[in-house]
Amino acid sequence: MRLVVGVSGGSGMPYALSILRALSSLDVETHLVVSSGAKRVMSMEGGPQLSDLTELVHTVHDDRDLGASIASGSYRTAGMLVVPCSAGTLAKIAHGFADNLLSRAAHVTLKERRPLVLVTREDPLPRPMLQNMLLAHDAGASLMSASPGFYHAPKTVDELLHFVTARVLDQFGLEAGDFKRWGEA
Repeated sequence: MRLVVGVSGGSGMPYALSILRALSSLDVETHLVVSSGAKRVMSMEGGPQLSDLTELVHTVHDDRDLGASIASGSYRTAGMLVVPCSAGTLAKIAHGFADNLLSRAAHVTLKERRPLVLVTREDPLPRPMLQNMLLAHDAGASLMSASPGFYHAPKTVDELLHFVTARVLDQFGLEAGDFKRWGEA
């Protein structure tokens, strides 16, 4: 399986790291594209850095390279996820504004009717963001909030991150392993 993973400038880089670790353990071929905004947030948050993400993937693409393989519908992938998905990236995707590789790859994913999962993290949600969520949904994207559940009785931050990771991977038919689902022992 080949997936495109976009990381945009919303706070929440630990979610990206958790998902990339899970994909790496599943031996999924991952193509990573990180926006300039994400790089700035990484440096400000002091959490996972670019090198932490890139060491887990097969291919890293420059966000300015609109000629990259993932910018074409003829390059087959099983879909794409954007985690975290900033409000600005959501707006670009919702309106088909493909001015960088991340938004172009998302556009191609929708065009080819492949799964596109956008993991937002911002709160509260202003009306324009809600409208953009509806537009992205109507275009074929799945929207998820980086909001973990608590029925699995998490004891660590990693367990909270794993909850979101498992739910995102569900969208691609992948098992995150060691995920306690509702109603399961």
